[in-house]
Amino acid sequence: MRVGSFVLSAQFPGQGHGEALHRAVRSAEVAEEAGLDSVWLAEHHFVPYGTCPSAITLAGFLLGRTRRLRVGTAVSVLPTTHPVALGEQAALLHLTSGGRFSLGVGRGGPWVDLEVFGSGLAAYDEGFPESLDLLVRWLREPSVGAAGDRFRFREVPVVPRPSESLSGPDGPEVVVACTSAKSVRLAAERALPMLLGMHVGDEEKAEMVALWRQSARDAGHPPERVMGAGHVSAGVCQIADRRTDAVEALTKAMPGWLRQGLDAHVTVDGRLRQMRDPLAYTELLCGLHPVGTPRLCVDRLTATSERTGISRFALLVEGSGDLAATEENVRRLGAEVLPHLG
Repeated sequence: MRVGSFVLSAQFPGQGHGEALHRAVRSAEVAEEAGLDSVWLAEHHFVPYGTCPSAITLAGFLLGRTRRLRVGTAVSVLPTTHPVALGEQAALLHLTSGGRFSLGVGRGGPWVDLEVFGSGLAAYDEGFPESLDLLVRWLREPSVGAAGDRFRFREVPVVPRPSESLSGPDGPEVVVACTSAKSVRLAAERALPMLLGMHVGDEEKAEMVALWRQSARDAGHPPERVMGAGHVSAGVCQIADRRTDAVEALTKAMPGWLRQGLDAHVTVDGRLRQMRDPLAYTELLCGLHPVGTPRLCVDRLTATSERTGISRFALLVEGSGDLAATEENVRRLGAEVLPHLG
């Protein structure tokens, strides 16, 4: 079982952007010290829900600050960037880090980002498969051209080629954020592992894994790729000597962050959206994920792995909003939970 942290660079009420980003960097540094496997970085624009606008830039910074930790994006939003530009950056990080970089990509939302960056709503509604295929080709082939609906250009050489890494012939892994049956099938047809969100529980995640496996088999992928996909389950982790204390730490801090963060999202076309009740959502997360004593956290992670078949985790550890408490949470995860996991 491989356990990493999920870093949103969340701006809690009363905090500045620099404070949120400093906590994100420190939590990643402490994750390596504590023996965690990885850190996964979120990307958001124009909202305090997350203050990191470029997950791949922060990934490059953290790869330079660490020596062992795998660093991934969760996710880089494809509709607001050019797949070749993202592929070049991913190849660069893969080669210079000795293969410690993972590229998580997702569709994002119908946000005003699409207007600001000029990609338009069609990039979100229809363009994700084309962008994903172009990105994967860039990371796997020596030269690439495009003749699609959104991208059209002559064939050009891939420089630098990620397959020339000294750590091995493969390029960086590509993980796809999946929130629907459509996105699950999209990832499965390309044999790309999934990143499953923290808002869904074990049973739904198990169903998505089963659908992925069946879709991958139907697409003709060999059994070893189907069974060894390496999906990632996102969740929340808060450790305390009593479960009530862990829950209290999150229910005191997270609703305020969720309220100001989620409510700040603006749709590009004015479509209506319904925000979750922040307190109810926090309580849901506390019930779904390892929130409580170290023994409870071990049992919860083990149960999730057994029910879903997923053995990689990205856990939100900054839910208290406090730097010192976040560092302690990460250290306890490394010292009191990891040694007891398979």
